[in-house]
Amino acid sequence: MKNKKLFSFFKRGDRKTQIGKKSSVNAEDLNLENFPEKNSENELIPDNNLVALLSPYSFEAEQFRILRTQILFPGSGTPPRTILVTSAIPDEGKSFVSSNLAICIAHNIDNHVLLMDCDIRRPSIHKIFGFPQDVRGLSEYLAGDEPLSSMLLKTMTKNLSVLPGGQPPPNPSELLSSEKMSQLLSSIKKRYNDRYIIIDSPPPQLTAETSVIARQVDGIIVVVRHGLTSKKLVAELVETLGKEKILGVVFNCFDMHISSYNSRRYSKYYNQKGRK
Repeated sequence: MKNKKLFSFFKRGDRKTQIGKKSSVNAEDLNLENFPEKNSENELIPDNNLVALLSPYSFEAEQFRILRTQILFPGSGTPPRTILVTSAIPDEGKSFVSSNLAICIAHNIDNHVLLMDCDIRRPSIHKIFGFPQDVRGLSEYLAGDEPLSSMLLKTMTKNLSVLPGGQPPPNPSELLSSEKMSQLLSSIKKRYNDRYIIIDSPPPQLTAETSVIARQVDGIIVVVRHGLTSKKLVAELVETLGKEKILGVVFNCFDMHISSYNSRRYSKYYNQKGRK
């Protein structure tokens, strides 16, 4: 990972994460303003790990804002518009990272951010944002003929919408490797080149489709859980995805005691400034 930016931060607690038909993508289906409004009678209850939303003045949330800045304002070149977030093995916190990063980017710009849950074997983005378990999403779109706009969900964060994974299908690899999926990614990138697309994707060493998706994105963030993932697994992951697209590595679940001084200093700063 030579010459690659290293992102490092931690999260509170110890989170335990947990062949479509061939058809073309209708441009009207990709209207990101045409979202169903959230039913006000069913208030969303997001997961506590959405620190960028629920604890915006926390040390953890600030680390996501730093990560956002490093991505959106690179030292050279243009910032990536489509970003894939993945890990070497399950339960490293990729969904935690992709969700909070999406929120921070949406807070920073005037345009929409679309968060796509491409881990359709174990979809979790909808649960993190408080949507019901039976929500329809990407798997139904790829396997059927329903318009994509009917499956896009508004979140409590302005300018951030979610395409949930949907119900786990019997053929996830075939769906995500299909021509329809490729057309979807291509169409979104071309139609909305002023927007950011964050893609939550399963570990490429366990699933074939992530490597296919990785070829179609601008950049990749690798999530590594502190004390869990071996250097060998990370090196194999980088080799699988290709070094040229990797934006950096996020260390997750870093020991709070190690960084307690920085955390206390950050909290003291905000308290003195009136939690500005």
